[in-house]
Amino acid sequence: MPNTRNAKKADRQSKKRRLQNRAATKVTRTSIKEIRLSTNKAEATKQLSEAFSKIDKLAKKNVIHKNKAANLKSGLAKKVKAMK
Repeated sequence: MPNTRNAKKADRQSKKRRLQNRAATKVTRTSIKEIRLSTNKAEATKQLSEAFSKIDKLAKKNVIHKNKAANLKSGLAKKVKAMK
């Protein structure tokens, strides 16, 4: 339990940021899942740019590590490229 005023504020901010980060991560994971389950290459290519944007935003905000973002993007690109 935080005792000082600034510790209480930091706790509130931390909880708020955690919820925002979880929501953003969930949206990104959903878009990644849609690409992986997609069978249409044209549709997947369109979704790919949206997913890249979401992944880059998470990395920019330090929600995920930049290397993880790069790894996710390269894996998705390989998956879409292999589609017929």
